[in-house]
Parts: sequence; structure tokens; C-alpha cells
Amino acid sequence: MLYYALVFLVVALIAGALGFGGIAGASASIAQVLFFIFLLFFVVTLVMNVMRR
Repeated sequence: MLYYALVFLVVALIAGALGFGGIAGASASIAQVLFFIFLLFFVVTLVMNVMRR
């Protein structure tokens, strides 16, 4: 999932550099949502691992 967030981030950066504002904004939003979902899964996994010990 982090891979997809990075892919959308790169697409947003390239689209922004080329002047495609709508595509850049949409890609950046998707990358941000995917990053926060990944971060949430990471924290949940960390907490579950600590509780397991």
C-alpha cells in the first residue's frame, strides 16, 4: 500500500510540473489517503505486536 501511495505521489509531482492541475490534485489526494491508511495499519500492527508479548 505504501508503494501505491508513492506511485500516486510521483504521478502528482510529474503532473504538477507539467501543468495538469486537476490530475495533480487528484493524485496527491489519493496518495495522502493511501499513506494515512498505511500509517494506520502500521500503528495497529505495532500495538498488536506489543500486546501479544
